[in-house]
Amino acid sequence: MSRVSCLSALGVVLALSWAGLAHAGESDKSVPKVVMFGGSCQGCSLSGRKLTSASFTGGNFNKASLVETDLRGASITATSFVGADFSRADLRSASLFGANFTQATFTDARLDGLEGAGPIFVDAELKRARLVSAELIGANFMRASLVDAQLTGAQLIASNLTFVDAQRADFRSADLTGARLIHGKFQDASFKGATLDGADLAGAELARAEFRGASLEGTRLYGTDLSGARGLDQDQLDEACADSSTRLPPGLTGKPCRGRPFSFHLPRIPTPPAPPAPPAPPAPVHHVVSD
Repeated sequence: MSRVSCLSALGVVLALSWAGLAHAGESDKSVPKVVMFGGSCQGCSLSGRKLTSASFTGGNFNKASLVETDLRGASITATSFVGADFSRADLRSASLFGANFTQATFTDARLDGLEGAGPIFVDAELKRARLVSAELIGANFMRASLVDAQLTGAQLIASNLTFVDAQRADFRSADLTGARLIHGKFQDASFKGATLDGADLAGAELARAEFRGASLEGTRLYGTDLSGARGLDQDQLDEACADSSTRLPPGLTGKPCRGRPFSFHLPRIPTPPAPPAPPAPPAPVHHVVSD
């Protein structure tokens, strides 16, 4: 990536930083720097940078490198990171609105407390990523890899996990209400205490998956193989929706959901914060020249 292109993306950063220094003096370390990114910075490198609370708005950072970048508390709005590399990056408590991470890499990344509505992680690599207590309503993880990922207490309401590979993933106490887990690979995953009400697990692979204490009200188990699942009991299955192709552990039976429709309401999706206004330019200085 050329230096000129990177400067284009960082122009707002410099403008705001120098404006603060001009008013307060360079020695005043109490002046906060508002770090904002926009424009195009495709393929550029921001690896290892400390960008806490940075704001990305309307930018194109496709295939950018953000390996081990500190993005805690960052705000990402209407920005594309297709194919970007966030390996070992720290995005704890960051906010996502209209963010596209298709085919991005988050291996070993820290995403605890990440929040947003409708973020796109299609075909993304999130192996061993931590999303503990993340709030990602309506997220799209189709075909993503969540192998060994930690999603304890995550809110993935109405999210798409179709065809994901989430072997050994930890969904304990997660909220997957209305989520689609169709044809996903969840061998050895834990759903202990998770809420799967109204979720669709049709065709999911769940060998040795743990369901102790999970809520399955209205959960669709059509064609699902639960024969090797652990922690299931009859009370859970009495609330779920099964058919003749559902495979269950010995001694347990399923039944259809006719006459027992399940519905839920999405929680209120927060409005993204407005970006700060740029500082006003300094007043012009007039010089009087006398003869």
